[in-house]
Amino acid sequence: MQIQPLTKWIDYDKQQGPLVIAGPCSAESLDQLLITGQSLKKSGQVSMLRAGVWKPRTRPNCFEGLGPDALPWLDHLRQVTGLPICVEVGSPGHVEAALSAKIDVLWIGARTTTNPFLVQDIANSLKGVDIPVMVKNPINPQLALWLGALERMEQAGITKLAAIHRGFSLFDGGPLRNPPLWRIPIELKRLIPKLPIICDPSHICGSRTKIEEICQQALDLGMDGLMIESHHNPDQALSDRNQQLTPAKLNSMLKRLITKREYTDDQQFDSKLEDLRNKIDHLDREIIELLHRRMEVVSKIGDAKIKKRVTVLQLHRLEDLMRKRREIADQVGLNPDFASELYTLIHEESVRVQTGLAHTPTVQ
Repeated sequence: MQIQPLTKWIDYDKQQGPLVIAGPCSAESLDQLLITGQSLKKSGQVSMLRAGVWKPRTRPNCFEGLGPDALPWLDHLRQVTGLPICVEVGSPGHVEAALSAKIDVLWIGARTTTNPFLVQDIANSLKGVDIPVMVKNPINPQLALWLGALERMEQAGITKLAAIHRGFSLFDGGPLRNPPLWRIPIELKRLIPKLPIICDPSHICGSRTKIEEICQQALDLGMDGLMIESHHNPDQALSDRNQQLTPAKLNSMLKRLITKREYTDDQQFDSKLEDLRNKIDHLDREIIELLHRRMEVVSKIGDAKIKKRVTVLQLHRLEDLMRKRREIADQVGLNPDFASELYTLIHEESVRVQTGLAHTPTVQ
């Protein structure tokens, strides 16, 4: 992909820290935008302001934004603060209205990213338009959908392109509203190394309590920026009040975050790191060889099941295996959830191997 770096389309000093985008979940009034936006500008740590104008909601009769009526307020906010403004769009009509209002940056929301038809309609409406576009990951954890939406934008001629990681909706997400599943944005970065990825901890957390922790994790993973919801009076916000920070609390939090870099000039550190990585390479080879030996045993089990006409999948064995592997992991100080995830993959491969054997014609 032909992608321009963030510094080419946003005025911020990469050496001073990540790009920070902040502002209320929804544009509610001109006063609300000015009070919040001017406070964020005063902090000196925010490079772009955000505010929702069109708010997709799961159920009707919820606050769904003020629509085009709020766009002139955002134009005024830009003039007062001097900061660029970004807005979510979910249809070609939204794009047309936002462009008419001279919105600086557009983003495509998670619900829209899930629908390739809508994404393509938006991409078609942006052909020939030189404007930055940020694409949030889809609600469900499918990298292909996220990647596809980015590719549609790129094919429409958008080169000022970024991804926003806002977490994924799971049946049981635990304490987080949308667990981050970091492996997915990491894989996206591997596939498109030049693509900026901005973390949205507000939607990942769903509450204020863990926002700082998620921000730090994102920076530790080398993400390029943060999009954080901020409201001058969050408890009175018309949408997502629990996940918005006041500008003062946001400013304090940003000062506590530790920015890290991918490389260092310390040769002694590099040498030590290389030694440790060599040890990991050796251990990984042992692990792969052990997995190969395990699959050889799995094949023998599969042969035995075929001869006795026993089903490949045996749920009582799977439940017992998972329980015991979690116990062993806990005993040795390994995260039991990691062990469960690992053995889920191992078991899936074991089932594939045995199913393949079951469908292989025997030689008479």
